[in-house]
Amino acid sequence: MSYQSFLYEVDDGVATVRLNDPDRLNALTFQTYEELEKLTRELASEAQVKVLLLTGSGKGFCSGGSVHEIIGRLLEMNADELYRFTRMTCDVVKNMRNLKKPIVAAVNGIAAGAGAMLALASDLRVVSERAKFAFLFVKVGLSGADMGALYLLPRIVGQGKAAELLFLGDPVDAQEAYRIGLANRVVPHEKLMEEACSLARRLRDGPLYAIGVTKELLNTEADMGLEAALEAEATAQAGCMQRDDFREGHGAFVEKRAPQFNRS
Repeated sequence: MSYQSFLYEVDDGVATVRLNDPDRLNALTFQTYEELEKLTRELASEAQVKVLLLTGSGKGFCSGGSVHEIIGRLLEMNADELYRFTRMTCDVVKNMRNLKKPIVAAVNGIAAGAGAMLALASDLRVVSERAKFAFLFVKVGLSGADMGALYLLPRIVGQGKAAELLFLGDPVDAQEAYRIGLANRVVPHEKLMEEACSLARRLRDGPLYAIGVTKELLNTEADMGLEAALEAEATAQAGCMQRDDFREGHGAFVEKRAPQFNRS
């Protein structure tokens, strides 16, 4: 795969996307959205990729939509064009959440607006001590209903905190992000990629089918009643019990060794 708006590489099962416009804190353009939508859709069938790692070049993770290349042009669009754009941005998040492979965000600096949503749509967020999050939509006269924010954020930080972050748009530093559950880990800035890559490799070496099932049900059970959720879990777990990874996990435990799960 080749992309113009970000750097992309695959190393032993871990695909890394590095947003690459450091002078503008990796602000998103129409092309970035288009390429992210394509990549996150196609990764579902990319057998050599087991885990996706998302980060930014330079001092920022992603400062959101480019003021000149996106915001200015949106003011000139008609209703249908605006909807096609917002639908595309939402499709990036849809693809990320539907991807049955873990996604790790290594948040190296500011994650604002759409940048905060890319981090939020990831499964795990490893955060530099210098990082900040800001859901800035109301600051430019838009609702907080952007790229799935109203669906995802309350599930991570709770309804009240989500309302505060979305109504006010105030920045949240790394330690506060960790306190409210927005960050999984906060690490020294110079250790960020080492920690994120280590986590990505640990996921890669885990039972990938079972992790994919877990991700899928984490997404879907939030909207189910208890009976439906229990039925979904019973079906999923019975399926996992029939796979070689379950036998390997049991064997490794009994033999007191590290499991060698299937990476194909």
